[in-house]
Order: sequence, then C-alpha cells, then structure tokens
Amino acid sequence: MSTCYFLNLLFFLSLLSISVALNTPKPKTIILPIEKDPLTLQYSTSIHMGTPPVKLDLVIDISDRFLWYECGNDYNSSTYNPIRCGTRKCKIAKGTGCINCTKHPLKTGCTNNTCGIDVYNPAAEFFVSGDIGQDILSSLYSTNGGRALSNINAPNFISACVYPDKFGVEDLLHGLAKGKKGVLGLARTAISLPTQLAANYNLARKFALCLPSTSKQNRLGDLFIGGGPYYYPPHDASKFLVYTPLIVNPTSTGPIFDNDPSSEYFIDLKSIEVDAKVVNFNTSLLSITKRGDGGTKLVTEIPYTKLHTSIYKPLVNDFVNKAGVRKIKRVKSVAPFGACFDSRTIGKTTSGAAVPTIGLVLNGGVKWTLYGANSMVKVSKSVLCLAFVDGGLEPTSPIATSILIGAHQMENNLLEFDLVSNKLGFTSSLLLHNASCSHFRVF
Repeated sequence: MSTCYFLNLLFFLSLLSISVALNTPKPKTIILPIEKDPLTLQYSTSIHMGTPPVKLDLVIDISDRFLWYECGNDYNSSTYNPIRCGTRKCKIAKGTGCINCTKHPLKTGCTNNTCGIDVYNPAAEFFVSGDIGQDILSSLYSTNGGRALSNINAPNFISACVYPDKFGVEDLLHGLAKGKKGVLGLARTAISLPTQLAANYNLARKFALCLPSTSKQNRLGDLFIGGGPYYYPPHDASKFLVYTPLIVNPTSTGPIFDNDPSSEYFIDLKSIEVDAKVVNFNTSLLSITKRGDGGTKLVTEIPYTKLHTSIYKPLVNDFVNKAGVRKIKRVKSVAPFGACFDSRTIGKTTSGAAVPTIGLVLNGGVKWTLYGANSMVKVSKSVLCLAFVDGGLEPTSPIATSILIGAHQMENNLLEFDLVSNKLGFTSSLLLHNASCSHFRVF
C-alpha cells in the first residue's frame, strides 16, 4: 500500500469520525444479525439505506471490498449524494472512471459526473458498473458490551449503488439468495463496512463473525464491529479466543487485479492433522509465492473448504483410515464430496458426529480443531460426507490459492479479525462450551 494512499486513508477516516462525533452517542460495539439461507447456503444480514429508509437484505462476503446494492426504479433517496469523479473520496474508493446517466431520468444510482466502480457478484462471478455515493446507513444495533441494544445511524456511509439499466434486476442479482439486494463486503479496504463504522464511531478496528449452522427462523448468528466482549450464554466467548497472524498476500487474489496487495484474509497454515497425526503432502503449497500463488484464505462465498488436489487426496485417505479404526463404515461417495459414511455407524457428541478430528496447525503453534459439526455434512437420512472438496491441480483464476477455508468450517466458531494488529482470533467450536452461534434474537 503506497504512502500517499495511506495518508489519504487516514485523512478520510478522520473526516468520517468528526462528522458523527458531535451528534451520536458513542457505542462500544455494533451488532448485525446473520441469517443462513437453506438453498444457497449463503449468509446475509439486513440494513436500511437512505431517506426514507429502505430495507436491504445483503449477502455477507468477507472478500468483497465494499457494500453494494441494487437501486432500481423503485429506489430513490433524498439524502443520497453521489461522489464526483476525480475527488479524494473517489481515489480512496479506487474508482474506475467517470459515469454519466443519459438513458434515464436522473435519480439515485443514475447521476452525471459520478465516480464509478466495478461491482462484483460473487455468486454469479460477473462484474457490473456501479456509482459510488454517500447516504444514511441505519438499523445498526449498538451495545456497550452486553446485550443492551439501541438503534443508531451512520451518516455519509460510502457504498456502491447499481442501477440495472440494460440488464434486468434478476440478472444483476443472479445466484444471490432469494430476496437479497446486494453484497456486504468486509475486506481490508478503506470503504468496507468495518473500516467506515470504526472511523465513524471511534471503535476498535476489528470485526467478528459467528456464523449460524441452522436456517431455522430467528436462530441467527452475529456480525460484530468494534470488538468484544462476545456474549454467548453462559459465556463471554472472547475468553476462548486464541490468535494467529493474518498475513498479506503481496498480489491481489480477488476478481479485480491491481498493483496493491490482496485485501482478502490469509492465514499461515503450517500443517494439517487427522486425529493428531500429520497429513503428508507437499507443504510448499502452504506458502505464498512472489506471484501470489499458494497459501490459505478464509472465504464465505463457498460453503465447503476447497483444497489443492495434492492436499485433498492425502487428507481424505488419512481421514478414511482413521474412520475405519473407529469402525465407521464407508459408503458410495456423493458429489462433490470424496468420502461418505453410513451415519448409523457414527456416534454423536456435543460437537457433532463422533469422527476423527481435523487440526489446522497455524503460525505460533496454535491449532484450529474441526470437530464433526464442521468436518461433516449430512447428505441424506443415513449418509454423512467429509465436508471438503477437491480444488483440482490447475488454477481457476490467474492466481491459485491452495486452500480456501469455506463457511461450513466456520459455523459455530467465533472468528475475530483484528485489522490493526493483523491477527485472527478463533475459538474452535462453541458447541464444546454448550454454546452456539445460532441463537434466538429479539431484533
């Protein structure tokens, strides 16, 4: 990240902080609920945007750079202010050009001399052009550390508004869960939700995810902005956190390639264990090359962890062997999974199916242990499969990451992303403590 960009970012964040400091009670933490969609296995949250406030259900993507939403003919906000081309804010947002609106009446998302930006739909894997603007973000729940909540607003929030124009709304939102109107990005950028809210309210520059494992109504998870404590009765789950460094890939690995380091979240995985036995594979795949290949990245846009074939095959082989020692019966595989088992031969524990544990050994000697609830997935009444998939030998993009840790493996694990200290805190399964991310909500 260049010195000039960094100085601009500091100036921008200071302006955001000053703009609300005089008028808004200071929260300690901001909380948003997380819902799981049973069909797409995507996770989403709800916010309101604009004046009058319009509810937006947005898919959560920790790799996306900012918040974007569809603003068609039925959306028009009196408090929306487009960001102009060539301005400091346009540069900080890494705008991609100047947009004019000639085919439609001017409105929110359809203005002239506006800073444009490439918007990415992670479900459909395509780009569209959006307008960058500022508006009031509302329906944010603040807390002083406990569960006493109040509703606050964030004025001058920067996001991308996408006017469908030539393509229909159905195409723009293709692949997103039903009713979802865009994406909430949590990446390490100047205009992601955590960065802006931390600046607005002088919060700690960190966020935490607790993804729910169920799609049952009102059994929701949490997105925390600003740090803990994290109350999951009967515990403050922050006491269970252990930490490992977040590392920076020197090359952009997202769908948009630029000259800056990746804004996504990588961890320094050293080895993988099955029932405490190290899996034998070429560990050079775990290192990030100068080109940006390799390494281990956390993602929420895919449900199941995807591994390079050279890692996947020995992992499956070791798991199957250890399962055999436990008299667990293997059955025919069900795509896309490579190892499936008769659930009637598997016992149950508080942390899921009684299967071999998978340990992710990380920098610093800490271990993220995956128990049955996170390592297995139910595919039929009597079949459980190992919830990892083969990522192949060849890259699916110009930059090939060796391991993508998917959202299923994160469920019921509290994950804290510290953007200042560059470290990841994780608890392993909260089920071990008779707690869960899937809990009843009153908001």
